[in-house]
Amino acid sequence: MSSRKTLLAGVLLASLASGAMAADGGTVVEHTLPNGLKIVVWPDHDIPNVAQYTWYRAGGRNEYPGITGLAHYFEHMMFNGTSNLPPGEFDRRMEAAGGANNAYTSNDVTVYQNWFPVTALETVFTLEADRMANLDFDPEVVESERGVVYSERRTSVDNDNFGALMEQVQATAYLAHPYQFPVIGWPSDIENWSMQDLKDFYRTYYAPNNAVMFIVGDVQPEEIIARAEAHFAAIPAQEPPAPVTTVEPEQQGERRVVLERQAQAPLLTMAWHSPNAAHPDTRVLEVLVTVLTSGDSALLNQELVEKKQLAIQVGGYIHQGFDPGLTWLYAVLPPGGDPARVEAEIERLLARIATRGVTQGELQRAKSVLVADHYRRLATISGKAQMLGTYEVFHGDYRKLFDAPAAWEAVTAEQVRDVAAKIFRNSNRTVGVLRPVTGEQ
Repeated sequence: MSSRKTLLAGVLLASLASGAMAADGGTVVEHTLPNGLKIVVWPDHDIPNVAQYTWYRAGGRNEYPGITGLAHYFEHMMFNGTSNLPPGEFDRRMEAAGGANNAYTSNDVTVYQNWFPVTALETVFTLEADRMANLDFDPEVVESERGVVYSERRTSVDNDNFGALMEQVQATAYLAHPYQFPVIGWPSDIENWSMQDLKDFYRTYYAPNNAVMFIVGDVQPEEIIARAEAHFAAIPAQEPPAPVTTVEPEQQGERRVVLERQAQAPLLTMAWHSPNAAHPDTRVLEVLVTVLTSGDSALLNQELVEKKQLAIQVGGYIHQGFDPGLTWLYAVLPPGGDPARVEAEIERLLARIATRGVTQGELQRAKSVLVADHYRRLATISGKAQMLGTYEVFHGDYRKLFDAPAAWEAVTAEQVRDVAAKIFRNSNRTVGVLRPVTGEQ
């Protein structure tokens, strides 16, 4: 017993030495188990609840033709039983302890989210360790979940005009990099994953050395580290996944996609290649896209929706992942709307910014929106867990989370102009148009 206390004290001291002071005055503590599982703990004692997010570096970029969609499939399978627990038991035990859960998969990661009272810590650690080590591959469950995923694809892509257009633009924008694959998978791949494909993917990507766990809430770091040692330390590390080494070649000219589908109104999407999450230009790009798309006073909303009434909705999004992604702008047009005119208006506005930049008022509004949203997310334990994961996994260090407001505030109008000129070139974009048609296709 005394030797365990001595070991735990040493572990805690080492962890506290690697901690960082958070914006709210609390201390964030990190600790890595011998098997490579990293634990990041942010105590927050406002309410007796906990958010636990486990990030696996497993997403669409880790797939290839024949197994596209597997990362998303495991988001489902991880709730469907282990060698110790039958399908559905994870949710039943979680809910019986007062908890709830969810998960999501992206091009880059799969994240499992648990929210629960602090009294359920032991239950949740037991459940998470069990499915990291002992996932079951019952053939009936595998086939049942295959059908669920295929049905999800039909709903979110095949029978959804916006989803179908986005998928086609993404696939067209990339020639070489696996970001071209839809996260949900191509239909023929969903139909044909083999049992060996599943077992290989699980063994490779659901290893402790390929995961980071974030715990935020009414906890003490030393208790969390002790529980992690007890539940996860015995799970063996695996050979690291093969690195994704493909670099997308620079786009040499504009690409276009036109979908003709039954629809009430046209859709327009425009996507430009842009840097990865950790690149300094991405902070500037966040400011620029906020100027363009955030709120009623955003430039695109004012120009296209309010003044000229060419669109009924506009928006934008930056894919920020491990590798260079896409910056998206989109417009939902009214029935009978003219996508070419909307595209020309967007092109004109972007060219103006690339030449003259943005005003100080536009710049400051965007910074204020970004900083306010940042702190709004940090107001909850769930938001803290998500933000810790974003900065630790994509930026390489959770501490950069606390530097983000200063980084936005430091952005200048000249930087915005230069990044606009660098990114929003016609030769760097892929344009997608959904053109409504009537009758059977």
